[in-house]
Amino acid sequence: MSLDQPSQKPHDRLAAALSGEMTAVNALIRERMASEHAPRIPEVTAHLVEAGGKRVRPMLTLASAKLCGYEGPYHVHLAATVEFIHTATLLHDDVVDESAQRRGRPTANLLWDNQSSVLVGDYLFARSFQLMVETGSLRVLDILANAAATIAEGEVLQLSAARDLATDEGVYLKIVRGKTAALFSAAMEVGGVIAERSEAEVRALYDYGDALGIAFQIVDDLLDYGGSDATGKNIGDDFRERKLTLPVIKAVAAASQEERAFWVRVIEKGDQRDGDLDHALELMARHGAMEAAQADALSWVATAKAAMGTLPESELRGMLVDLADYVVARIS
Repeated sequence: MSLDQPSQKPHDRLAAALSGEMTAVNALIRERMASEHAPRIPEVTAHLVEAGGKRVRPMLTLASAKLCGYEGPYHVHLAATVEFIHTATLLHDDVVDESAQRRGRPTANLLWDNQSSVLVGDYLFARSFQLMVETGSLRVLDILANAAATIAEGEVLQLSAARDLATDEGVYLKIVRGKTAALFSAAMEVGGVIAERSEAEVRALYDYGDALGIAFQIVDDLLDYGGSDATGKNIGDDFRERKLTLPVIKAVAAASQEERAFWVRVIEKGDQRDGDLDHALELMARHGAMEAAQADALSWVATAKAAMGTLPESELRGMLVDLADYVVARIS
């Protein structure tokens, strides 16, 4: 069997192990995104939810609950909650970023309009809170409500830090912890909470999700400059959008006066010309920025894998460890 076959990829093995639960999650998602009075809601939601995404976040919740021996029904509700929060943020992000494509398909705001994307995102946030409440756990509600607030905070921080060359790795980490890692960590943490596991195990689940989410975002930043089509983005999209991602932040930190003037022109002033992307890649190569960012991602993967050591040994735990390795293997 070729290693390129999907069944060999960790997220596909995880999906196979959780297929029964994911079927229930998908059924609940379809049921709760229905609207008797506004048919556009399921149209817009279905465009994103059924776009062929990997559903990593809801699978993390299912895997966490199952790893912790949970046997009740509410892990399905929580997995659907996590997917609704994620989908809502995507709808809003595409409006903020004025995106025209996601996962290789036209964005909802392009197919419909910005108003529909914002309002349907709001509807999904409201639905996610309804699902949380049904679990009857105040702590679960607290974790996921905090995650939703942290995601919004991260996005706003990114707005204020965007195109400002003073943005350093500390600010970058705060942004990533907000907009990406917060939902990964919450997705893992709630599985341990509903299973009523020890505080040490719940913390380990949180730490795994946090580190995995940070590594995931760093790798996405690298893929934008690294020639992979795995993200459905064109090479250099982040550069054209003047985003200060980790490879650029590292190159700017090491830049000479002349190199810094280039970054000011293309990122802060937005004066981009033919050949600038190639020059940016040369500067990153000169200072080893891509390799340094990849080393950071590997360090976060090691943190995620170490956190799993607190949990009971099982095939599922092994899959989560493999998933962490796979996040960085995408750029190897």
